[in-house]
Amino acid sequence: MTQGTSIVGNGTGIGKTPFQETMDQVFLMTMALLIQLMQCGFAFLEVGCVRSKNVSSILMKTVLDAFVAGVAYWTVGYAFAYGEGNEFIGWNHFATSDLPSNKFAYFFYEFVIASTASTIVSGAVAERCEMVAYLVYSFVITGFIYPIVSRWAWSPFGWLYIGQEYMIDNSTVTIKYHDFAGSGVVHAVGGTASFFGALILGPRLGRFHPDSKDPLPMRGHSLTFASLGILILFIGFLAFNGGSQMSVSNPGDGDIISLAAVNTVLSAATCAYLTLIIHKIGILGRSWNVMFVVNGSLSGMVAICTGCDLLRPWAAIIVGAVTAVSFNFTAWLMWRLKIDDPVDAIAVHFGGGVWGTLSIAFLDYENGILRNWNYKSGLILGWQLAGILSIIAWTGVLSSIMFGLLKITGFFRVPEEIERKGLDVPKYGGPAYPLDAYGHGHVEKIPTVLENGELSCFSLGYINDSMKGTSDTGPYECPEIKAMNNMPVSFIPDVQLIVTPPEDGCLNRKNGQINPGFVCAFERTAL
Repeated sequence: MTQGTSIVGNGTGIGKTPFQETMDQVFLMTMALLIQLMQCGFAFLEVGCVRSKNVSSILMKTVLDAFVAGVAYWTVGYAFAYGEGNEFIGWNHFATSDLPSNKFAYFFYEFVIASTASTIVSGAVAERCEMVAYLVYSFVITGFIYPIVSRWAWSPFGWLYIGQEYMIDNSTVTIKYHDFAGSGVVHAVGGTASFFGALILGPRLGRFHPDSKDPLPMRGHSLTFASLGILILFIGFLAFNGGSQMSVSNPGDGDIISLAAVNTVLSAATCAYLTLIIHKIGILGRSWNVMFVVNGSLSGMVAICTGCDLLRPWAAIIVGAVTAVSFNFTAWLMWRLKIDDPVDAIAVHFGGGVWGTLSIAFLDYENGILRNWNYKSGLILGWQLAGILSIIAWTGVLSSIMFGLLKITGFFRVPEEIERKGLDVPKYGGPAYPLDAYGHGHVEKIPTVLENGELSCFSLGYINDSMKGTSDTGPYECPEIKAMNNMPVSFIPDVQLIVTPPEDGCLNRKNGQINPGFVCAFERTAL
């Protein structure tokens, strides 16, 4: 999103014709709509990472992200970020007052970026955070914390954007902070806020062993949803990184957009591959870990945001490789520090964001330390360090105050009993997967294979013929529950059938169903 030097052009819009301005507006709106699709990806990812008893709570928060951000960014956020002011903060265009009509596409694009920053936090505090706390931190992040950072780095008035002039080889050179698509501005903000939120909130009940303090498995309920989420996020990141050029009407704009997309793919792919290997060869496990590959690819996309417009494709491979190390190390460190992050938001966005911000100082083809170790490359590294440390300090201090006040006032964490049983029923009006919504009023005969190898069959359903000549008044809506209620529970040590199937292999009951495959209190069939 910066308008700095690029290997193939820049996105300035000075002296454009009305047609060129229209092209840029349509481009920004199209990219913004694709970026908004990331909210859907985050929803799937976070839902898949939590237990089924807390799905409604996560869905409520991810659905509201765009709406809370819309109000917060419209009222104050955009003015703080891009209104006229000083190098630290802006102070006009509150509620888009006096905003020129040709800037609304730009406002919309910046709004969807802002909503992404707050979405990151919801996953880190999932399964134990109060709704009131969510509304507070979401508004504060999108309305104040993030806009100030984006002003520093992306507004022409910001101190990181302006930089400083230096005399190098008898010529004046301006060195400044570079963050094309937000490794630091967006993701380090979200990752830092996630860290302090999870730290102050504390881990979920049962996440760490009470004696050894080792992390205990607390798996999400759907790898399917999590994997689908990352595929949707992949589309959003391509638009995010390419769209950060902010223009499509200048010579060279298409080259930058294409380069950004290629680098995004390469960094994500490399990080995913190496994460897969790390969790297979014994460093952090010996299995093909789907969840870590999903988050590894996401971390690779986060890290490349800073330099996707400048780096050559081979450098994107290096960014992805180092990100695999930083992501997995950060995830391991969070376990050791007993910080519970259900979706690994800290490892993905903080671990990937910090390294991504610094990577441009090492890997830039023209001025990076790797190829040109000199005074200029050292200054570039210094400005990148100054930028990321300022972002972390600003976000960390304000997040600590905000989350600390929420905890002191008792608005941050749900009561222990509700956390143990799940937030969905008492807090959000019902479960995401209500049992009485499954099933039908028909009887199905389902063939099965018993553990001894014999073929069997059972009837699944509920038939109520106790009221002759009338319509069925039984619980048609939940035949599975009726069937399960009629199952005797037994703990026979030698694993014998509770009910011997009749000769035809099926067993029907007038008011319920006994499943002959229910053995030793373990379900052996497809019920």
